[in-house]
Amino acid sequence: MFTIEHEFDASVITLVDEGTLPLQEDIVINAFAECITLEQFNPVEGRAEKVTLSIEQVRDLSAALDLPEGVYRIRPESEHDEEP
Repeated sequence: MFTIEHEFDASVITLVDEGTLPLQEDIVINAFAECITLEQFNPVEGRAEKVTLSIEQVRDLSAALDLPEGVYRIRPESEHDEEP
């Protein structure tokens, strides 16, 4: 299950684990114009852990989900049109 909220400076997506036990803590994704943050409560540490991804890293992650093993670099669209 997930929820989506649109706030002034970000879209906030919350992923709720409804799988099999043991369930994982909710993940809160904040989509800002310049970056994406992921936060999840760590019950062992008693605090939230936060990861920040650049827009380019999110683009690469999205592409990686549909590709086989390997090493890849995604070129910006402007580089596709340039002559060698």
